[in-house]
Amino acid sequence: MKNYLISCIVFFHLLIVSVRSDVLNDSCSQAAKGDPNINFDFCVSSLQVDPKAKSATSVADLVDVAIDTAMSNATSIGSIISKLLSNKSLEQYARTCLEDCSELYSDAGSNLKSGEQAFEGKDYGTANSEISAAMDAADTCEEQFKEKEGVVSPLTKENGDFFQLTAISLAFINMVQKR
Repeated sequence: MKNYLISCIVFFHLLIVSVRSDVLNDSCSQAAKGDPNINFDFCVSSLQVDPKAKSATSVADLVDVAIDTAMSNATSIGSIISKLLSNKSLEQYARTCLEDCSELYSDAGSNLKSGEQAFEGKDYGTANSEISAAMDAADTCEEQFKEKEGVVSPLTKENGDFFQLTAISLAFINMVQKR
């Protein structure tokens, strides 16, 4: 009887873990199918590192995970920019671009926080607007480096990852809205 009880507990635990993992996989799959800017593997690997993703039971739970991941990423990019700016031999145009990017990512963090609060209050329009504003940081940062011939952005990968994280957040919000 004791072994049967233990077997049942293990079975239900595995079932719950499997269902939760399916929420992340299914949500990322749906997001990737609906938006060419979202890569399924990137979506899953970026979000599964957050313990809250493992306990998510719905796409609404994943919205917070995606936004938190994007906020953490914006902070990380800010640190990368600070390190790049400490290089004394940095060309002035690149320095100006990086200073602008630093401000853009600082604002993006604020936008993401406002977007998360709006989502929690079920104000999906404001949430979309705030997260879209954050998303613009990646494009604006990347594009300004292209304005001067011969200048290459040192943040191309970071900008691309941040753009995708915000796209995932928006896709998940849209999924919640449709339900």
